Amino acid sequence: MVLGAITLGGCETTTTDQYQASAITTYTWYVDYEPQGQGGADRPPRIEEFGSTSLENKNGQQPPGAVGDPDDQGLWWPNTPPRPTVDELEARQGRQERMGRPRLQRTVDYRVTLRLPGEENRVLSARYETYRQVVKAYEDRVPLEFVMDPTETIITKARPAY
Repeated sequence: MVLGAITLGGCETTTTDQYQASAITTYTWYVDYEPQGQGGADRPPRIEEFGSTSLENKNGQQPPGAVGDPDDQGLWWPNTPPRPTVDELEARQGRQERMGRPRLQRTVDYRVTLRLPGEENRVLSARYETYRQVVKAYEDRVPLEFVMDPTETIITKARPAY
């Protein structure tokens, strides 16, 4: 069953039972290169990105390539990328820079895909709470009401359409 859409107060509200949630989990190595010498203290560090790995979680299910158990938010993670070698680090270091320690950063990009009558799939950004609501409703195909921001690019809420 697919239900229609209505507009309220500048935000679009859409109700549908055709949706899915995805969370792209990513590990990325970063290194700060801090300027040294005259005027260096006035400038922010230059940040270099090294290796990165990602994994797409769909509807809360374990994806192929997941490592270990899900984290405390129910997300699965990929293998960590190889730590940058000293040769790789030094190759990107400027003459007047001090190299920081490599740091591994975890990021998550949440998205919800909606299918509305007469439209192509719409992929919209979401927050963790919205992602979890969609994951919980997905298996039973409970119709959800989605509230989007005024630009219709971000889902701000998802709730059962009772």
